[in-house]
Amino acid sequence: MRASTAWADESFQEDDTTGFYIIAAVIIPASAQESARAQMLRAQARHAPAKLHWVARDDKERLELAYTVAEIEGLHVVAVGSPVHQRRQERARAYCLHQLVLELHGFGVEQLFMEARQPTLNTRDITTVQHARYTLPKGTHFRIDHLPGAGEALLWVADIMAGAVRAEKLGDPRYREILGDRVIDFPVRVL
Repeated sequence: MRASTAWADESFQEDDTTGFYIIAAVIIPASAQESARAQMLRAQARHAPAKLHWVARDDKERLELAYTVAEIEGLHVVAVGSPVHQRRQERARAYCLHQLVLELHGFGVEQLFMEARQPTLNTRDITTVQHARYTLPKGTHFRIDHLPGAGEALLWVADIMAGAVRAEKLGDPRYREILGDRVIDFPVRVL
């Protein structure tokens, strides 16, 4: 699949010895993006007042959301960083984001949209992507932009993916199994 855009969101598990950090990116072909947005907006109308957020849903809703995402055309690329100590989340995010950029580049992605956080944290993401670009072939174009989470339904797909992989890492593989073989997850060693 060759694509130029991806949407990403994160999830993490705090623990000094078994913590992990996940950044999930979804690559949805341009021809399927409007349909995917419509599916997510329909799901949002059933489940959430503003935006869909995995952690705010109960088990039944999470199963429904996993089935909804499974119907969306595309590929899901997930970086899973570990071990992550409680006070090292931003470091883990940087490691995962750096590796995710390299993976996404291999799929033809040139632009990554992530949910906006505080301006200083968004700037850290931009710096991480700039550093990752140095390891890509000369002349490679890759940029990151931050969007409000409630304003872009395709970010919700990434949130659901991150939540499903987090659940699997915590011992509940049901959601990840629903999503099938379009999920490519890879480990990132956080030093």
